[in-house]
Amino acid sequence: MKAAAIYARVSSEQQKEENTIASQAAALIEFAQEQGYSVPDEWVIEDEGFSGASLARPGLERLRDLAPRATFRPS
Repeated sequence: MKAAAIYARVSSEQQKEENTIASQAAALIEFAQEQGYSVPDEWVIEDEGFSGASLARPGLERLRDLAPRATFRPS
């Protein structure tokens, strides 16, 4: 099975309180699995409280760092 990383982000207090980052991550994992991908726990990347207006976000940096180390194979 192919592996996929997912990235979820919320920026407002209201979004954090409504637990939308967990629901985003769950929906992304479900979609990935439906498409034939597994999502390792360490590849579920979340940023809470960081605006999308900035690309300087810890989770996004982690995702960028992960990409060149990933092994890509043709399907």
